[in-house]
Amino acid sequence: MNKPNFIISGFPKCGSTALHYYVDAHPEIFMPKQKELHYFTQSNISKLNKGPGDLEAKKSQIKCSDSYFKMFNSVRSEKIIGETSPSYINYPESFKKINKELENPKIIILLRDPIKRAYSNYLHLLREQRETETFSKSLDLESFRKSQQYSDFWFYTFNSFYYEKIIEAKKVFSEVLILTQEELNIDTKKTLTKVYKFLEVDSEFTPSNLAKRYNKGGLYKKNFVTNFIFKQGKIKTFLKKVIPISSWVKSIKNSIISNYHYKADPIDVDVENKLVKVFKKEVDNLTKIGVDTSTWNKNFFNK
Repeated sequence: MNKPNFIISGFPKCGSTALHYYVDAHPEIFMPKQKELHYFTQSNISKLNKGPGDLEAKKSQIKCSDSYFKMFNSVRSEKIIGETSPSYINYPESFKKINKELENPKIIILLRDPIKRAYSNYLHLLREQRETETFSKSLDLESFRKSQQYSDFWFYTFNSFYYEKIIEAKKVFSEVLILTQEELNIDTKKTLTKVYKFLEVDSEFTPSNLAKRYNKGGLYKKNFVTNFIFKQGKIKTFLKKVIPISSWVKSIKNSIISNYHYKADPIDVDVENKLVKVFKKEVDNLTKIGVDTSTWNKNFFNK
């Protein structure tokens, strides 16, 4: 039975989609057609489905071991097998199960400026027309949404707390690579070389999709096209199963919607200052363990 020997394990909205497609292009690496399997965190997230659109969004997640391992039946000569599930890193209680079932896989963790990550998370749900509140109000509602068992994707600050989860991952997994979305964007080739070396495949390989950018972010004008692409619905869920979102499908989608894209308003200054206080200690701790935070919000480093 084929098993993954590495996982791209979050965090959400930190570049895992782009990295998934970049490593999938490598001839020595196999990635399943479906991204974001979320198999090992089903016991944590399956009941978190009370938010708008949550039930539909979860239909593509893998619920049982047979379905999970079938995802890797198409492995041929590839020596490295991976999968991408951004939920894994958020639930340290799942780490031992992952480590046991997959026999000590390598773990890649992607981080991002926690404030930008939280806002990107908010904009994602706004694009899908599931989020209806302002960013400020949605932050105030996080505890309430947790109590009502919304999907954890609605927990904007929860998804931006990295440090303790990374420490727990390092206790369980013997090989952990930490990257930032910022370094992936600034020097994609250099970052991929680091990834390929970590996975012990040809690090000189340059993927043909190197110049492509995935999940552009921001907002889009509402019309039939963008509603169909972003809103959760039965047709969209069905199509995701029939036509897996491969790199070329993603490129076509991005090309279609690019004309409707516009830049979101910047975060309100008062909200930004509030979040600096929330995450300052977090960023300090990450810096101490060697995470490159130099491109993150400068206010984190003011004394």
